[in-house]
Amino acid sequence: MDLTSFGLNWAVITLLALSGLLCIDTATNENSAGPTPSSPVENGASSQQQLNVTNSVGPSSEDQVSSGNQNEFCPDGVECHKLGAECINCNLNTNCQYGSKETAQCTVKSEIDCTGERTFSLQYDCKYCYQVDPSLYTCNSSKSSSTCTVVTAPSQTFIAKCQVKSEIICLGKRQFHKSLPCNWTSGYKWSTALLLSVTLGGFGVDRFYLGLWREGIGKLFSFGGLGVWTLVDVILIAIGYVGPSDGSLYI
Repeated sequence: MDLTSFGLNWAVITLLALSGLLCIDTATNENSAGPTPSSPVENGASSQQQLNVTNSVGPSSEDQVSSGNQNEFCPDGVECHKLGAECINCNLNTNCQYGSKETAQCTVKSEIDCTGERTFSLQYDCKYCYQVDPSLYTCNSSKSSSTCTVVTAPSQTFIAKCQVKSEIICLGKRQFHKSLPCNWTSGYKWSTALLLSVTLGGFGVDRFYLGLWREGIGKLFSFGGLGVWTLVDVILIAIGYVGPSDGSLYI
């Protein structure tokens, strides 16, 4: 068999294999997780920073729960001191030292039905809500997070809207925005990409799988750069330098 026939046969086999892989990849992507954000970028503060807060009594107006959802956050019959911040008004210290332990006098809102004393004391850390530990608030990914590129230098970020957990008492607004690093995936598997690079990388199947069509065609018709390109891609995919064409993370 001459080289031309051999090349044509391998091209047909490769295209058939690629069609099957694309079908599998499509099914995988349909069930893949959307942008997930990870560790927030903290707005640091000195331990000696003085916090001068005005009118920081209870949640701000934008944090108030509408009457239609009141029972969801403030169920009837609960012990008053166990209610969340949406259900109480607290007098916070307007001139406390950052990080210090403070005590606030809190009163249950008049429309809330609870058991026990309606006025009680709660301890809290003297911090703005955006300064509390990341484990104490949750963030929702904005639509812009899916347009930022994960594999880039310098790393890109997106703006997410965050909400402090109900049981946390803190200064300032309970809802705030955070700049988070891009951390999302569209369903491409690193193990699949590496396996394809090792086995069929000489025909560009690994590049086709990652959506890098031009490089895939180049590898296909050059037989993996006579093996050199194939070896280089195995290394680059193994260390994560080459990733999906949309700039997302592997899963």
